[in-house]
Amino acid sequence: MSRSFGLVGLPNAGKSTIFNALTLAGARVEAYPFCTIEPHHGVASVPDERLDRLHALFPGKKKVPTTIEVVDIAGLVEGASQGEGLGNQFLAEIRGVEAILHVVRCFQDPDIAHPMGELDVRRDIKVVEGELLAKDRETLERRRERTAKAARTGDKPAQEEVALLDRLLDAVRDGKPIRALHFSAQEMPLLRELAPLTSKPVLFVANVDDAGENDLSRAVAEVAHESGAGWIVVRGKLEAELGEACPEEGERQAFLQEYGLAESALVRLVREAYRLLAVITFYTVEGPEVRAWTVPAGTKAPDAGAAIHTDFRDRFVLAEVMPLADLLAAGSERALREAGRVHRAGRDYTVQDGDVIHFISA
Repeated sequence: MSRSFGLVGLPNAGKSTIFNALTLAGARVEAYPFCTIEPHHGVASVPDERLDRLHALFPGKKKVPTTIEVVDIAGLVEGASQGEGLGNQFLAEIRGVEAILHVVRCFQDPDIAHPMGELDVRRDIKVVEGELLAKDRETLERRRERTAKAARTGDKPAQEEVALLDRLLDAVRDGKPIRALHFSAQEMPLLRELAPLTSKPVLFVANVDDAGENDLSRAVAEVAHESGAGWIVVRGKLEAELGEACPEEGERQAFLQEYGLAESALVRLVREAYRLLAVITFYTVEGPEVRAWTVPAGTKAPDAGAAIHTDFRDRFVLAEVMPLADLLAAGSERALREAGRVHRAGRDYTVQDGDVIHFISA
C-alpha cells in the first residue's frame, strides 16, 4: 500500500518544484501565484538501499520498490477556508492524504513574486496553519450541530461524540492543531472518521536555493521544534533538475558529489515522512520479484501478509522470517536455512523493520 502525502504552502513556495523532484511528473512551474489550477497527483518510487542490497542476492528477479502517492495542492492564501484564491476547493484534497508536507519558501528571488510581499517564514507558516485550523473549525461546528440534536434525546454514542467534538473545537478555536492533543483508543475510530486537517502529521520542507541552508531554513527548524513537527531542508530546484537530467541512480550520485552531498535530500524526505507516519518496511523474495512493502509499526504477521493478498491474512498458517542483516551476512537464503536461522512465526508475531518474510497460507 502506498503512503499518501499532500504538498501545501503559500503560492510560489516551490510545491510544484518539489512535486516534480519527487515524481518526475513535469508539473507546470511558473513565477506567478496559482499556476497550479488542478491538483497534481503523482506516484514516486521510494529509494531503498536495503532493497538494492537484497536484490543483489537475487539478480535474476525484478526489483519492486514501495511507492508514495503525492498530491500537489494549489497555494493557500489568507482566507482560503472562506474561498479566497483557489484554496477552498483544494482543502478537500488534503483530507484524503495521510500526512502533510508543508513547503516553506526559504529562498530570495526577485523574479518570483511572494504573495504577501516580503518573506517572513513564521508568518507564512502561520497563514497556512491558520487556514487549516479555520477549515477544521467550520467542519467540526457543522458536525456538532447535527450530532447535538441526537445527544439531547439521550443517545449515548452521540453524547460521547459531542464531548469529543467540544474538545477538538476548544483546541482549534485556541489556534492549537488537533495533532497536539492526546486521544484514547476508544476515541481514535471517530477521529479517523472526522479526519480533521490539523490532526494529520506535518513535515516542514524548507525549500532553499542551490547555496543550501540559510537563516530562513533555520527559522523553519525552530518552528518545527516548537510545534513537535518534523522538518527537512531541500534544494528544490536542484533536486528537480537532478531528477530530470539524471534518471539513473549512478548518474545522480555523481551529480550529488559535485555539490558535496552524500545523498539526495529527497531520500531523507521520504525517510522522515516514513518516521512521521510510524511505518516500517518488510521484504518478500517470492516468485519473480524482490519487493518492498510498508505497514504501520506494530503490525502482526497476518495483517502484514494482507498487504500482499488478503489470503495471507484470512488463511494464514505461519510466516518464515529472515532478518535482512542475517540474510545478507549469510549470502543466500539457502545458507541461512542450512544454518537453522530462519524463524517460523505465528499469528502473534510483530513484523520488524527489515524483515524478509515468506508467508504460508492454507
